Amino acid sequence: MITLKDIVKTYRVGIQELTVLKGVSLHIQEGDFVAIMGQSGSGKSTLMNIIGLLDVPTSGEYILDGKNVEDLRSDDQAEIRGKKIGFVFQSYNLLPRMSAIKQVALPLMYQGVKREERNRLAAEALKSVGLEDKMQNRPNELSGGQQQRISIARAVVTNPALILADEPTGALDSTTGEEVMDIFTELNRQGKTIVLITHERTIAEHAHKIIHLSDGKIVEN
Repeated sequence: MITLKDIVKTYRVGIQELTVLKGVSLHIQEGDFVAIMGQSGSGKSTLMNIIGLLDVPTSGEYILDGKNVEDLRSDDQAEIRGKKIGFVFQSYNLLPRMSAIKQVALPLMYQGVKREERNRLAAEALKSVGLEDKMQNRPNELSGGQQQRISIARAVVTNPALILADEPTGALDSTTGEEVMDIFTELNRQGKTIVLITHERTIAEHAHKIIHLSDGKIVEN
């Protein structure tokens, strides 16, 4: 599903250049559950952004579903992001004045799905993460764990093949974090490919494969 070959990412900071990724190569098969571990500054979030088509490498090759990403037009990349990739972030990224069901239905609205259908799909997604009784609640009426469940429901409502989760338990206590990881485990059991970024070993151990990043390079365990 995903092949990265010698990915380099360099940012220009003033007159200096900062190389964040230094020749990263990896292969992720359909249905994999992969955790990417590393300390702050190791390059893991940059790698996630490249996999999610939110950033582009300075050099190297990214093959997604058999297609070289570099050859795709920006419109094609946007369509892939919208339909094939679901994103979950540490900070939830919820809109403060919007109910849970409207938050989850938002990606479907952008795709032109009619209101009745998108509300039905959003309700199903919320039910799948155990929030069928919180559909009309706003974020400030919910716990951190419940807010993260909403963001997971929003990520899966379009039925993407790939879910990218950047420190999804970073703002949660350990018990709630384990409950969120149980949801990812179930999604993977259903056939979703999951790539998870974390700095916590106990969270990474939910994955089938752990990749360690250090100073922009993949290192051995």
